[in-house]
Amino acid sequence: MRHNFDVLILGGGAAGLMCAIEAGKRGRRVAVLERSERIGKKILISGGGRCNFTNLHCRPENFISNNRHFAKSALARYTPQDFIALVKKHRITYHEKILGQLFCDHSAHEIVNMLDSECRAAGVQIITNVKIESVSRGSSFAVLARNDEFNAEALVVATGGLSIPKMGATAFGYDVARQFAIDIISTRPALVPLLFNEHDRQAWCDLAGVSAEVIASIGKQSFREKMLVTHRGLSGPAVLQISSYWNPGQAVNFDLAPDHEAFTPVVASPAQRTPGALKAALHSALPQRLADRWVDLHAPKSWTNPAIAELERNLHRWQVLPADTEGYAKAEVTAGGVDTNELSAKTMESRKVPGLFFIGEVVDVTGHLGGFNFQWAWASGFSAGQAV
Repeated sequence: MRHNFDVLILGGGAAGLMCAIEAGKRGRRVAVLERSERIGKKILISGGGRCNFTNLHCRPENFISNNRHFAKSALARYTPQDFIALVKKHRITYHEKILGQLFCDHSAHEIVNMLDSECRAAGVQIITNVKIESVSRGSSFAVLARNDEFNAEALVVATGGLSIPKMGATAFGYDVARQFAIDIISTRPALVPLLFNEHDRQAWCDLAGVSAEVIASIGKQSFREKMLVTHRGLSGPAVLQISSYWNPGQAVNFDLAPDHEAFTPVVASPAQRTPGALKAALHSALPQRLADRWVDLHAPKSWTNPAIAELERNLHRWQVLPADTEGYAKAEVTAGGVDTNELSAKTMESRKVPGLFFIGEVVDVTGHLGGFNFQWAWASGFSAGQAV
């Protein structure tokens, strides 16, 4: 059966639904084709089921891309305040957790229901369980799915990245880009736990569940948040953040006691220069088990002031050489994707193929942890929705 629309949107996630709403408001005949049985599946699991839907402090600096300027246009055109206004319109109550992160008071279902309601009000047709077999372009775009053919003059790819395959993530969006000779920046897992190498795994993994506030850094990039020891490596917000900047073979540095000179009491008391005294001093900065293990593994070669000073320096530059990440299965997002040089920063339209748009996670724009990736989805979807 043949179905004709003005706009076809592949993917019923955050970016696709926002694009559909804006296009529908402009009187366009819009269809959202969703592979899963329901829309917004990643929205529903985000933020522990409460959806960290944006961040009050959203800036272009919170995003990673080969072109660090690309996201500026969309982020300026649709701001966190714009999405907050939509949330308030639907009387969804929310709160700021930390660092500008906004969460629903109740459930992420409220955000999905809000987007669904806005789509229907704009006349958008949402079609689920669509298994696309091919995409082609003649006088218009044609999407073949079993016995149905969908046609439109504009095609928006909002299929997401490779993260969390159990939620249905695939490489389909990248395949469509390659079909039309659009360049792809190599993809990698981002916002993902790091795996210890074998030596560090034996040294630390029995402390699984212990956490501490640290500064994690690679080069000039650093994040001050919680670090969590796991059965396989390191996680927690600080580690997830820095993982987006990590490359294989690269060390990650940790300041385990930010703004704290832990061993000052030991230096001040020559009579108390023992491993036990070091541990007791470090308890003021770290959980006891973590402090004790760190001292056991970094015992000074002597009890001189220079040796203790070196121990202090090492505490603030603990170096970990990860074996790998936990991969796409545990990654919150995918870094890399459709090359932004291929797209208009204002409309998200392909420079090579008129009428073809890419939005959201499939594009080489990756946000920090804390609502930034949702804001990119809303902003890029809005920008494309204003142009299709």
